[in-house]
Amino acid sequence: MHTSDTPLNLAEYESAARAKLPTMVFDYFAGGAADEVTLRAARLAWEERFLRYRVLADVSSRSLATTVLGQQLDFPVMVAPMAFQRLAHADGELATMRAVGRAGSGMILSTLATSSIEEVRSAADAPLWFQLYIYRDRGVSRELVERAERAGCSALVLTVDSPILGRRERDERNGFHVPTHYPIPNLTGASRAALAGEGAGSSLAAFVEQYWDSSIAWPDLAWLRSITTLPILVKGIIRGDDARRALEHGAAGVIVSNHGGRQLDGALPTARALPEVAAAMRGEGALLVDGGVRRGTDVLKAIAMGAHAVLLGRPVLWGLAVGGEEGAYDVLRLLRAECDLALALVGCRTPAELASDFIV
Repeated sequence: MHTSDTPLNLAEYESAARAKLPTMVFDYFAGGAADEVTLRAARLAWEERFLRYRVLADVSSRSLATTVLGQQLDFPVMVAPMAFQRLAHADGELATMRAVGRAGSGMILSTLATSSIEEVRSAADAPLWFQLYIYRDRGVSRELVERAERAGCSALVLTVDSPILGRRERDERNGFHVPTHYPIPNLTGASRAALAGEGAGSSLAAFVEQYWDSSIAWPDLAWLRSITTLPILVKGIIRGDDARRALEHGAAGVIVSNHGGRQLDGALPTARALPEVAAAMRGEGALLVDGGVRRGTDVLKAIAMGAHAVLLGRPVLWGLAVGGEEGAYDVLRLLRAECDLALALVGCRTPAELASDFIV
């Protein structure tokens, strides 16, 4: 039961987290690139799309359940990959995974997680995918892939929109860094030390410049396909032709994403990009989308435009910051309840009944 000071929606969780987190941490999670045009546009793009609901459709019995890559979700939402979650709460990714398990959702674990793949996999019995960047040292990337497979992750998510890091001015101003007492189990030695550096500018930007490979190209997706049996989703697609190329190079699906407005400022909002990508994919492979999703109606709009599920990012961190596992779970619970309400009011019994004619 909610009290007067308990957030009623995802936006209120953001306000509560802002009051609780140190400025450097809040700005790292909340911020975008440059003028944050794309960050702001993400919300507006969902709000600009309207639902053409139908009536007298008997919605007394409903189910939000769906499958993505053959894996069952109780509702069409998974948690997006987000780094350094112990900066939000001491339990970090472990609390998030437990919340995901309770909510019937799934999670994508960041390469830059502050909990190990193995720990997170054992925290709950829910779909867990592993997000990957291509390092200059391909051996590092290969080792992470092998660890993810051994730990029981069921898919890989290759992020392709970050050959170099976007300029995040909040992080530059705050001198963003990850203090050494926070573990980053996938990094050791000099690479871990690079993220701890205090001083002018962002230590994350310095880390990326030193360790990530800006020469990545389509053959690298084929290379990744050759070293794993796991399905690979390509994250960071906003064009239909790139979606087709991803499928042609062996991807099992794509994620329409602009990295939460943190890379190229002025990039197309994902709600606008989704229809073109869906049309280009012609029903082949899994299709997910992230960016600016804050209401259950946003989830339904995404499904109607061709997505199989959406990824929820920052709001999960806000819940984590406010209440640890319980807060993260409550964020997912609120969104699921909104999805169910919207599904009934739009005149559908399952997400599969949604189609493009529900959207204007």
